Amino acid sequence: MAATEPAVQALAGGGAGAPSGTVPVLFCFSVFARPSAVPHGAGYELLIQKFLSLYGDQIDMHRKFVVQLFAEEWGQYVDLPKGFAVSERCKVRLVPLQIQLTTLGNLTPSSTVFFCCDMQERFRPAIKYFGDIISVGQRLLQGARILGIPVIVTEQYPKGLGSTVQEIDLTGVKLVLPKTKFSMVLPEVETALAEIPGVRSVVLFGVETHVCIQQTALELIGRGIEVHIVADATSSRSMMDRMFALERLARTGIIVTTSEAVLLQLVADKDHPKFKEIQNLIKASAPESGLLSKV
Repeated sequence: MAATEPAVQALAGGGAGAPSGTVPVLFCFSVFARPSAVPHGAGYELLIQKFLSLYGDQIDMHRKFVVQLFAEEWGQYVDLPKGFAVSERCKVRLVPLQIQLTTLGNLTPSSTVFFCCDMQERFRPAIKYFGDIISVGQRLLQGARILGIPVIVTEQYPKGLGSTVQEIDLTGVKLVLPKTKFSMVLPEVETALAEIPGVRSVVLFGVETHVCIQQTALELIGRGIEVHIVADATSSRSMMDRMFALERLARTGIIVTTSEAVLLQLVADKDHPKFKEIQNLIKASAPESGLLSKV
């Protein structure tokens, strides 16, 4: 990714405490941030060596990484520009690439699992466009059955919040689990994922977007799983929380998509043996559930 020179200027200042001829640098990896120093003019290779010396026991050397620099102008990290050399105090981070860029966003039935999150009766009066979300969620579960995709369902504190709504047909799902944790990534879910060979992607939908959906998605990408959130099958009690959560998640590299896009991507070809069945599911357009008014 190219960047203009002003966009990648590091934070100004030399900083006290750095040895003569070195520049203070904050090295960030995962949830950690450790201050250190590198020689003036250090480039990519020296930064990588420093990351390894600081975090070597936590870095999986079988994965690919990208080094990013915090750009004050943009208020966020940008890819390290070609030929970069440390000249002033700065903050850098090492980011593991979750999957090969050539496969980013691809969905195939053999490497995909559907997660249906907390579509429960007590949420009905509180969640915006809940009827639309149920309708699209049921469409996705029908598609999963047609394509033989495993489905994992959770219910948040079902003793108090009730079971999954009756409109959602759970026939053939792999797991239905109660939980109190907001994220769906429970020990039983991790075990189930480990038992399914070749899982690369999770298609995630349900409620609430800014709580259980968001926390589930962030945990999954932290485990190297690509996440597709179905925008027309997830909602919150407020549209503000819903839309800000979807925007935040998209910025982290999570794919925010629609139910029709997911189903057609999974068949990929009109000659797919299940195309006609999927086509019948999407003949009527999915309800927009308030999304268009926020575009």
